[in-house]
Amino acid sequence: MNMSKASPRSASSFYVAFQRYFASSGQCRIQIQTIARQPWRYTRPRRHQVFASNGIRSATTSAVSNQKESIRPQTHYDLFPSSLPSGAPPNGSFHINPAVLRKEFLQLQAKAHPDRHQGIDKAKAEAASARINDAYRTLLNPLARARYLLGLRGVEMGEDESIAGSPSDSGQGMDAGLLMEVMEVREEIEAAESKAEIEEMKARNEERKRASENRLDDFFCAGDIEAARRETVKLGYWVNVGTALENWEKAGDGRVSEHD
Repeated sequence: MNMSKASPRSASSFYVAFQRYFASSGQCRIQIQTIARQPWRYTRPRRHQVFASNGIRSATTSAVSNQKESIRPQTHYDLFPSSLPSGAPPNGSFHINPAVLRKEFLQLQAKAHPDRHQGIDKAKAEAASARINDAYRTLLNPLARARYLLGLRGVEMGEDESIAGSPSDSGQGMDAGLLMEVMEVREEIEAAESKAEIEEMKARNEERKRASENRLDDFFCAGDIEAARRETVKLGYWVNVGTALENWEKAGDGRVSEHD
């Protein structure tokens, strides 16, 4: 209807009819007014929301999860999931089964051998093989393993570190009792005249090393890092004594012949 050309009576009739229509449609009018009063807002979907249209979970959760996994650095223990399923202490034990570890090591090396790859993949395989070798050698040796675990906890130790004083030592400094025992053992080695004497000292030294490794297992599992540090130093002394015994044995025949 053209309202500009309509007569006043026609326009009046139109408005009357218009009002009656909305009067008879009160519910519709209420709905229109309610909608008009509500401001428009954008609701951001939650990360865990599953879209019903395709049944696919939001990719945001997956991306964040993958990012967290990539942040955590990989340790030597992570390379051997079959032989070390519990990982490093305190979740796993300090002790390692050498035979089981070697079996998985050989399997990993067979897969990562550079001769099985070409081009860029070969370079990656060489890096992976070197990493596996380093991890295996470290974990196989109890002393190197202890030093590695301390390094993971921010305690760096040199190979020739002695039992130096620390804040927990109350100024006592060196462990005089341990040093005296080590000096006595070395004197016994120098004074030994037979292989039987060396074998007996080797057996005693192996007992010392096993006892030290057991204490390291207790300390690492308990989270006592300072005690683990000191015990690692002690184990280093007994490892050096073992080396001295091995060296005597290599030159033992000559020494025995001189005394005959």
